[in-house]
Amino acid sequence: MGRATAAYLAEQGYIVYAGSRTPQKLFEIESENIHPLKLDITDPKSIKEAISRIDKIDILINNAGYGLVSTVEEATEEEMFNQFNVNVFGVMRMCKAVIPKMRKQKNGVIINISSFLGKIGLPLLTFYNASKYAVEGITDSLRYELSDFNIRVHSIMPGFFDTNFARDNLVTNKATFDADSPYVQMVSALAPVIVEQINSGNDTTEITRLILEIIENKEFSARCTAGDKAKKFIPMKRELSDEDFERRVRAYYDL
Repeated sequence: MGRATAAYLAEQGYIVYAGSRTPQKLFEIESENIHPLKLDITDPKSIKEAISRIDKIDILINNAGYGLVSTVEEATEEEMFNQFNVNVFGVMRMCKAVIPKMRKQKNGVIINISSFLGKIGLPLLTFYNASKYAVEGITDSLRYELSDFNIRVHSIMPGFFDTNFARDNLVTNKATFDADSPYVQMVSALAPVIVEQINSGNDTTEITRLILEIIENKEFSARCTAGDKAKKFIPMKRELSDEDFERRVRAYYDL
């Protein structure tokens, strides 16, 4: 999503600073409008150094993230912390770094790439779910906090998209995927289905166009969904009781 968004916004005439721990992977799309930038959102020093190289920041897109696949019982302390360090604290660090620039210029847009799993839960993705619920809370609170400075804050809640997420951005807990795990039946039934749904998900073009629309439409809603799964489950979540919704999810995933 990040690579596609960088390329699309550059095509529309925006100057994009594409932050990555491995900026060399972006050199192939480097251009007059795309500037790869070394950035590790878990390292405040890295953030400070990257931000210092940019004079004016009009838009921040918080796109970095990954998913821990683990039961709560079997997760390690390190795994729990790392999930929140990237998906939650990383978002807050980046906001903290750019807000002073936006506040002084009395203008800015912050877009948090969240997930439809920031509104609904799924087993084995509890920590990812919780991190995205947190991103939704950050979005809500910052909208109040920054409105006086003409800084807009939005979130996009994608469903499953055909990116490298399942291939490169899912981290599995060893104990959970061990044959002796007490959750082996759930893992063997659910994990392949989730991976398949991600790999056969929607095209990232939908995300890139949504981001541009948010940037250019000052009246855009606080948040929006993207992709088939999000557009199916989020409205269903709003319409049903928690218990009825849970029954629908259980039936859909044969839980």
